[in-house]
Amino acid sequence: MNYHLTSFGCQMNDHDSERMKGLLESLGYREAAVRDEADLILFNTCTIRGSADDRFLGNLGEARRIKRENPDVVVAVGGCWAQSQKAQVFSQFPFVDIAFGPGELARLGELIARERIEAVGAFSFDGAFSGTLPAKRERPHHAWVQISVGCNCVCSYCIVPSVRGKERSRDARQILDEVERLATDGVREVTLLGQNVNSYGRDLPKDDRVSFAELLRGVGSIPGIWRVRYTSPHPKDMREDVIAAMVETPTLCEHVHLPAQSGSTRVLRRMRRTYSRERYLELLARIRDGIPDVSVTTDLIVGFPGETDEDFADTLSLVREAEYDGAFTFVYSARPGTEAAEAMDDDIPPALKSERIQALVDAVHATSRSRAQRFVGADHEVLVEGPSRTDPTRLRGRLRQNITVNFSGDAAPGTLTMVTITGASSTTLAGEQVGVPATA
Repeated sequence: MNYHLTSFGCQMNDHDSERMKGLLESLGYREAAVRDEADLILFNTCTIRGSADDRFLGNLGEARRIKRENPDVVVAVGGCWAQSQKAQVFSQFPFVDIAFGPGELARLGELIARERIEAVGAFSFDGAFSGTLPAKRERPHHAWVQISVGCNCVCSYCIVPSVRGKERSRDARQILDEVERLATDGVREVTLLGQNVNSYGRDLPKDDRVSFAELLRGVGSIPGIWRVRYTSPHPKDMREDVIAAMVETPTLCEHVHLPAQSGSTRVLRRMRRTYSRERYLELLARIRDGIPDVSVTTDLIVGFPGETDEDFADTLSLVREAEYDGAFTFVYSARPGTEAAEAMDDDIPPALKSERIQALVDAVHATSRSRAQRFVGADHEVLVEGPSRTDPTRLRGRLRQNITVNFSGDAAPGTLTMVTITGASSTTLAGEQVGVPATA
């Protein structure tokens, strides 16, 4: 039996997709290169923004065609969109056989078994974190490690609490055990995942409670792990002990993804982000005081209901003042079931949203291009990932600051090498390898 999986959305979805692949292959499935060759077609969906819905629905149309030509094919839709549309998915898309939310990923084997009893048999990890399931990693030397699921924040635009539920932290010993196994398996870099990683542990029983800073130190001390990253924190929960852990633990990388969403305090209040522009910038200054060469990236939304020209100007000025190394920029789209969709008019014309997002992208590129120049002319440690996506005669790797480097050299994926940075754009660096790669 063959499967084909298409994943949309964030790093949490990437992690869940690796677990789906691992689970399926433990059941004897093999990955098909194209959908037409699959007995099982899966989609791991995102519904944070309307554009993600549109991309998924376009792909779902092809699955309808394949199902029509071969009725024995099983079509399964998982993830956040499936969770949000559970009441309608089978009536709107009758060719879909299975729908499951993020919290039901562990039951995927059981759900498939109901469709293909002769091929699978009963199989279920019901109630487990997806982080406890087998995984098929996209990069052998890198692994996503789930530390929590769900979110307790009430951001007015966000549907995550509705589709992923309340925040639930995974037992710290389980996390450390998983990272130890990964290190033994050749993984050299791990990224800790949660909707709000730095509130990790607050829901655990008192006797088992471990703070996020303590977890970072524990993961960072595991032999064989060279680099530790995490995403995403919420500014309201970013505390001094986390900054101290990053300063004092050599394996913790000099990169923080710190979502701002807007540079306007008035808009932040309407978004229910619980911090002001001033508090955000104060936090950023403390991070940079502790970690001078830190790379900072962010998320920014334009066109939120009621956003004025002055509000948008505040976002542009935040980009310049914060000096981001990069940003994920989004046009606001109403998500059914959120406070913003139910209680606020989506009153920014599409043409104005387009104008603002272009101005924001231009501002981010200008700032990140300027920031990237600090690396040029110096030697930096790069973790090799594989061939360059734009030039297969060159290699691709990543700085500790989470910036991609395309370089000339001869090094295997999963090794560390020194690279002289010779050029920089707003998104990538260029360089030449120097020295001998490290393999252990």
